[in-house]
Amino acid sequence: MKSFKDLQDLIEMAEIQIIDFKIVDIDGKFRHVSIPAAEFSEDLLENGIGFDASNYGYAIVEKSDMVFIPDLETACVDPFCEIPTLSIGGNAMIIDHPHNRPLPQYPRNVVAAAEDYMKKTGIADEMIILPEFEFYLFDEAGWEVSPDRVGFGIDYEAAHWNSGVQGHGNVTGYQKAYHTDQPLDTTMDCRSQMCLYMEEAGIPIKYHHPEVGSAGQFEVEPKLGKMSAMADATMMIKYIIRNTAEQYGMTATFMPKPVYKEAGSGMHVHMLLKKDGRPVFSDDNGYSHLSQTALYFIGGLLKHIGSLCAITNPSTNSYKRLVPGYEAPVNAVFATSNRSAVIRIPAYAKASDLRRFELRNPDATCNPYYAYAAILMAGLDGVRNKIDPVASGFGPYDVNLFNLPGEEKAKLKKLPKSLDEALDALEKDYAYLLEGGVFTEDVIKNHIARKRLDSAQISLTPHPAEYDKYYNC
Repeated sequence: MKSFKDLQDLIEMAEIQIIDFKIVDIDGKFRHVSIPAAEFSEDLLENGIGFDASNYGYAIVEKSDMVFIPDLETACVDPFCEIPTLSIGGNAMIIDHPHNRPLPQYPRNVVAAAEDYMKKTGIADEMIILPEFEFYLFDEAGWEVSPDRVGFGIDYEAAHWNSGVQGHGNVTGYQKAYHTDQPLDTTMDCRSQMCLYMEEAGIPIKYHHPEVGSAGQFEVEPKLGKMSAMADATMMIKYIIRNTAEQYGMTATFMPKPVYKEAGSGMHVHMLLKKDGRPVFSDDNGYSHLSQTALYFIGGLLKHIGSLCAITNPSTNSYKRLVPGYEAPVNAVFATSNRSAVIRIPAYAKASDLRRFELRNPDATCNPYYAYAAILMAGLDGVRNKIDPVASGFGPYDVNLFNLPGEEKAKLKKLPKSLDEALDALEKDYAYLLEGGVFTEDVIKNHIARKRLDSAQISLTPHPAEYDKYYNC
């Protein structure tokens, strides 16, 4: 939608009865406020709807009154509501006189600030990204954390552990589910419906397929898009996947490591820059057809990878995925067609305007707005300071890093092994995020404090595996 009249026409055509405002909290989760469609006015587009930001994790109680301003370009019909409902995203503003001003902590405002900063540097005017969404679908999932009982239970009909169930033959072997076809692929229709909903929401989809994990792991991949639009799309894709799973009597999770010994779920982020419509990262004579600017961008990402992980991998569970043996990266290097490197250059992206690379460590527990903005800021820092990844010893490593001799592995820069280690790195290395006022120190310190609490809570909770190891010591 481009105007209030466009919105009115859609409301009339789709017989919309409810307008649902989707507001993003500091952890990158949707909250919402709904009003009757008849109450939606042009005045609301300017003055917005008030909300208490302290309950979203943004502000102290004394300064928490904010106003949410709808963005008509995010409007889409919500397929999960029985009453015809239109969902609209937007931005949070601080109530001020004579004019409201953007809330610096609000995720959409941070992404917009990062894009503005990129343009001011003159390096590029567009960042184009493509996140890959890996997730698990379960038929059942439950958990309990109490003083007398700590544990969880999951099940997926086609999981390898169900091979012994009498009369049940539609199961896949352990870690052998990649692209497996029907009848072993039992959720084909569910995922196809997810993608149709995404297309209806204005999110073009490249494909979907079963992933490696035989306990119900799958992937949906959209097409390349502008960073700010793809941040919004990330929120909507996760919303659609979860709600469609519910429609089919299942449950979806983006936890990086929900199943012991199975493949983890990441959110690899492909990226490229454009300026005046022309590719910034392409050079026929460069390594893997990448320009020097692209290599500097890679250098910035690898230099700041430790602090980046605190934002792109912000859960304790994230670091149960970033371990050797499951194609998840553990070394801060780059290479072509090498899934063991944290930065992989896909050999199939041959057209000059598609030449790019992917950052393989992020996962979908992140706040996508913060994560994408931080990735851009790290890369721009590499370009501005000419951080050469080759001279810095980051590669290229066109070999399987997991098979390197021990002494060679020891020379490689490692990704953090825990959330606390990543937060330690962010405490020491965040100046690049403050450039251009994109992030503020308040945002960084608040993020660190919140995640420290998460880590402390998890570390104090006895684990079922500890009973297995130590109960009879």
